[in-house]
Amino acid sequence: MKRSQRIAAMTHYFKENPRALVSLPFFVRTYEAAKSSISEDIDIIDDMFRQLGIGRIETVSGYSGGVKYVPDYPLASSQQFVDELIDLLQVPSRILPGGYLYMSDLLGHNYYIRRIGKIFGAAFQQTEADYVVTVATKGIPIAYAVAEALNLPVVIIRRDPIVTEGSTISINYVSGSSRKIQSMALAKRHIEPGSNVILVDDFMKAGGTIKGMESLMAEFDAKVQGIGVLAEAEDEEEERRVNNYTSLLKIQDVNEITGDVSVLRGNYFDQ
Repeated sequence: MKRSQRIAAMTHYFKENPRALVSLPFFVRTYEAAKSSISEDIDIIDDMFRQLGIGRIETVSGYSGGVKYVPDYPLASSQQFVDELIDLLQVPSRILPGGYLYMSDLLGHNYYIRRIGKIFGAAFQQTEADYVVTVATKGIPIAYAVAEALNLPVVIIRRDPIVTEGSTISINYVSGSSRKIQSMALAKRHIEPGSNVILVDDFMKAGGTIKGMESLMAEFDAKVQGIGVLAEAEDEEEERRVNNYTSLLKIQDVNEITGDVSVLRGNYFDQ
């Protein structure tokens, strides 16, 4: 295999297996090349990734060491994409009763959901996690996009237990916006005790649902290492129940009478 072909194949491997540790002998056997040639190829790929701002190749030393691709997403590209979302959301026809915005079409579109996943992947690139956790239903596509970027499995919390998932742990929580008592459940076999998790959701107002997810994770002795929400609502009358989170959008004002919509960049861009 020519060097150019080998570099293209290795680049594809790294992109398909983010954060997966792989030994140099694996590449030596796969591409039938000398270890020194493979090392030079990796340096070239690493330099390309860094120049494009899409990540880097990290080397892990030791007997069980190797190399892994840590993905990133340029801040300028993230800002440009989120500004594109803002333009789409600030359309009066998206206003729903209760001051909400219609976003389901964006969450079902591969172009938008993949980039949302890449941005959250960049936000949590240094986070040690075993699972990406969300609650049904609108957070599911975001969770899978984030999981793809971080190469992690997805765990979906249900509103009601499903008999085919076996025994479950269920909790009651107070919805932050409606102040109603609601429930959520998760099968015992979905998360190993003591795991690290990242929580994601599509929308947060007061944070009651996220707080419920945190309480449920505590039942599994799981540690929440990061929280990501696509959009948060800015409401001075509601006391925020969650403080340490990352948002991409901030819905500042939705006026059903005038049709005015004000959406800003989320706190991810304040860092």
